[in-house]
Amino acid sequence: MEKNDTLLNDQINVGGLDFAWKLEQGLFLFEGDDAVLFWISSAMKSFFDTIEEVSGKEAAKVVLETTGFRQGLVVGEYFQRLDMPLEQVAAAIPATYASAGWGKIEIHNLNKDEHTATVRLKDSWETKINVAQGKGKSTTFLAGHFSGIFTGLFGANVWFTLQKDQIQNEEYSEFQFAPSDITIEENIHDLARKSESDRIVKLESMVEERTQELTDLVKEISSPIIPVLEGIVVVPLLGKYDENRSEDLITKTLNNLPKHKADYLVIDLTGLHQYISQFTVEFLSKLASAASLIGTETILVGISPELAQEITGTDMQLSRFSCFSTLKHGIYYAIGQQGRQLY
Repeated sequence: MEKNDTLLNDQINVGGLDFAWKLEQGLFLFEGDDAVLFWISSAMKSFFDTIEEVSGKEAAKVVLETTGFRQGLVVGEYFQRLDMPLEQVAAAIPATYASAGWGKIEIHNLNKDEHTATVRLKDSWETKINVAQGKGKSTTFLAGHFSGIFTGLFGANVWFTLQKDQIQNEEYSEFQFAPSDITIEENIHDLARKSESDRIVKLESMVEERTQELTDLVKEISSPIIPVLEGIVVVPLLGKYDENRSEDLITKTLNNLPKHKADYLVIDLTGLHQYISQFTVEFLSKLASAASLIGTETILVGISPELAQEITGTDMQLSRFSCFSTLKHGIYYAIGQQGRQLY
């Protein structure tokens, strides 16, 4: 192409709409305003993909609808200021959008009094992007866009309902527009609340999972059953025992005493001096009674003055047990009862 031909073709009118280029300034103009061109199935697809990837599908849906609505609102308010008859607007919009490559658009049943309209979109740029993305359902940028147009035209909030979807083997996509309480601001707030709710649920799940892990860890490392000599096992009690932890220890002890063929169960109470209560005493009584049912004698060692005072205020009879101040003396006693000696 010759240079003169380029200069002669830097402006063109298509369908009554002006397109112009100022190549030396890197400008493309549509109806006198700056515009830009993108390839649909590559550049614009990448744009949509990135929004979904970064924001997530739920957030991307709100972003696209909101962007489309706000752009459409500008268009609708523009036509309203022109004070054009609705019939002319309904004719001007499809031609304008077709010239810019937005697809074939038909507007039907436009009713200013009832604030309703029907729009059919065929082979729109959004549909082409969705096809390139392999989607089974259309995104709603253009639906939000026309909601904005009619909101601006009617001066009342309008929203859409999808009737047909070209991606789902329909000849075209069809949207019904009518007055609605749904607003873009509410959509954004709903998304924010849902996102916050999702984060809370996720956090609660993480906390619950972590709590369970810690609970399992505590079960594994707390109050181990230690076989010290043949027929003698030691269970050191550490920390605070609630109902669940107490029941776990009783079950664990009863299951393991027969495995160790234990004749004597030495319960070391040294680690309980900071966590003494009525429940602690009841728990000890229950543990010792359970052990005696399977033929194991219980020996208590490391009883602190505080624990002794708590025991005296209950029905627990210490005389039922052999009690010693230290673990060493308790083990010596058990050995002596077995008729053995340590040298």
